[in-house]
Amino acid sequence: MSFYKTILTDPIHFLAFGFGSGLLPKAPGTWGTLVAIPVWYLLAQLSLEYYLITTAVLFVIGVWLCGASSKKLGVHDHGGIVWDEFCGYFVTMIALPATWYWALGGFVLFRFFDIIKPWPIKWLDKKVKGGFGIMVDDLIAGVFAAIILNVCLVLFNQF
Repeated sequence: MSFYKTILTDPIHFLAFGFGSGLLPKAPGTWGTLVAIPVWYLLAQLSLEYYLITTAVLFVIGVWLCGASSKKLGVHDHGGIVWDEFCGYFVTMIALPATWYWALGGFVLFRFFDIIKPWPIKWLDKKVKGGFGIMVDDLIAGVFAAIILNVCLVLFNQF
């Protein structure tokens, strides 16, 4: 069975690879984050309390899911695993209005922190293994982006 067929037919890989978006050859993390945007838009319709609970549950599922996919592939943090980008983007977008410009700002800032990996993101990425290791660096990238965006929201609350 081909690699692509394996990813698309195995539910664990299919979810870990962001519904197949992680299979795109160039910048799978960026594609995964783009695919996360419409999912975020649906989640953004929830109350803040339910949004936070859902994001936390998706993170916990992601720890198991990314760990299981990695183990099945025999590769720690395969580049195509993008469930972590989904959750990182959901963290980025906590308490922000569901508009195109906040979605775009969140996309740009989250990708910036996920790619640049300032401390402690790079340290966590190198030192923490398993499913939690795959997820935690994107969680922190999302927190960094969320802080900046929420400060902007407070400063420019007319948006």
